[in-house]
Amino acid sequence: MDKKIGFIGCGKMAQAMIAGMVRSELIAPDNIIVSSRTVETLEQAVMKYGVRPAETNKKAAQGADILFLGITPELHASVIEDIKEDVRENTVIVTIAAGLSTQKMTSLFDKNVKVVRSMPNTPSLAGAGMSALCANEWVTSGELDAVLDLFQSFGKVEVISEELMDAIPAISGSSPAYVYMMIEAMADGGVKQGLKRDQAYRLAAQAVYGAAKMVLDTELHPGVLKDQVCSPGGATIEAVSALEKEGFRSAILHAMESCTDKVKDLGKDN
Repeated sequence: MDKKIGFIGCGKMAQAMIAGMVRSELIAPDNIIVSSRTVETLEQAVMKYGVRPAETNKKAAQGADILFLGITPELHASVIEDIKEDVRENTVIVTIAAGLSTQKMTSLFDKNVKVVRSMPNTPSLAGAGMSALCANEWVTSGELDAVLDLFQSFGKVEVISEELMDAIPAISGSSPAYVYMMIEAMADGGVKQGLKRDQAYRLAAQAVYGAAKMVLDTELHPGVLKDQVCSPGGATIEAVSALEKEGFRSAILHAMESCTDKVKDLGKDN
């Protein structure tokens, strides 16, 4: 891809995305320019991925065809105030912060700007990301395709309507944290039975990976796949019964509702 990519902010999520882009060879590292609040973070990104450093946010914004704002929601107003005169008319702005609408972004720039609102996740670092995005009316189909290509370089992507974007963090943006907790708990159970810690983590993680792949590859309902593992009177149905008694499903639903409520609050606050 012959595009200049800018990143303002270079935290964990931004670095996961940069890593995927560079690893896929879709973008040459020299075509990615990055700014960061801390010198240490910027130096780490330059050393690790070969990207070009920018001394200021303005420098990262200038000349970018696609500009990623890898910053927290509360920083958008001050950062945009600083760079809005440096952003070209045809630059596509990509946000990765929860709760910020494309309309809010336009109001912060005080002009009509091309905005793609996205929600990636950290497995992008492993090339297994799951992202969702939407675009405002100023983004052309060709520009959206270019952004999609970038996201597909580090995982899967779905285009959805903006009114559904607040639901995305709970199901794919934040959900890796829930899964990591489950893997950790499964490994603890293995260690309790005598397995070595590193072995227990490998067994649990691979089982979770395999189960997810089965859902994607077979396209069967997860309940059908669950039933296929549960033999009558067997050990698995005993485990499933215990999870139901402990409110496993309701706990996940409650966690997702709490996550979505927080995302909506962030949108109101910012």
